[in-house]
Amino acid sequence: MKAAVITFPGSNCDRDLAVAFEQAGAEVTRVWHKDASLPEGTDIVGIPGGFSFGDYLRCGAIAARSPIAKAISAHAERGGYVLGVCNGFQVLLETGLLPGALMRNAGLKFICKPVALQVATTDSDFTSGYDLDTPVVIPVAHHDGNYQADDETLGLLQAEDRVAFRYADNPNGSRGDIAGILSHNRRVLGMMPHPERAIDPHHGGTDGVAMFAGLVGALALT
Repeated sequence: MKAAVITFPGSNCDRDLAVAFEQAGAEVTRVWHKDASLPEGTDIVGIPGGFSFGDYLRCGAIAARSPIAKAISAHAERGGYVLGVCNGFQVLLETGLLPGALMRNAGLKFICKPVALQVATTDSDFTSGYDLDTPVVIPVAHHDGNYQADDETLGLLQAEDRVAFRYADNPNGSRGDIAGILSHNRRVLGMMPHPERAIDPHHGGTDGVAMFAGLVGALALT
């Protein structure tokens, strides 16, 4: 399985995401935001956390207009997989690959801590390695992680079983306790918590391992 991890000016979790994919057995290529295409044979694109372009204008807004963004959108439209974490989730919303918006945290403070999540669906290659409704602990680190969408969008996400993760104790005010959502074809996942920071017991937990292992295993069968 081939993964491409994107780096924007201000990305700070790109290496972590690359290590998580590699640890699961993927072949990883690092891609600069000014590149106009993805490596040949890319199966999944990883858009990491950080502060792309200093979060000027809106978080992820400038990154979503980088040359590589068009290639990511085309990859997703072809049915390719995309994982956007934290700032990567913001980028996916700004590109329109996922619906909704991420606003300033309800408490107006940066949050950095492990949080408990509920696995809301196992019907995706991102979440198939988990047990439904089983709590997992994944770190968050964000200032603008308050997921918001109108009632129609929230109803659609719920009806189509596209909420991947919910917060057990909502830290940021997200509607519906939403921590991560899937695209209509279930091949694009955006989430605020950082699964790539939960793959090593020396770093406090390994609840992120199942996501990367499940992805690599599923793509190895295709």
